[in-house]
Amino acid sequence: MDAKKSKEFYDRLRAQLLEDTAWPSKYLYKFIVPTDKEKIDSITNIFDNIGAVIESKQSKKGTYTSVSITVTLENPDAVIKKYKEVSEVEGVISL
Repeated sequence: MDAKKSKEFYDRLRAQLLEDTAWPSKYLYKFIVPTDKEKIDSITNIFDNIGAVIESKQSKKGTYTSVSITVTLENPDAVIKKYKEVSEVEGVISL
């Protein structure tokens, strides 16, 4: 995603979260990642020590792993910060 589209996406997400959610609130992240222990560990480490509940499930063929993370965050900026951190992990698809 180029920088302009990325900024527009995050601005839209921030506005939607402010409008639809009372903060602090639980937020559910869903990611699809190639099944690679190092990549999965990178994602889970981003949410380490903040009370996140992390569940993962491999695809039928074992090629991909879905990672669902539920965590209570203070505001939309905290949600976006985590998305940006996860986007640094190669091959991750955010749902």
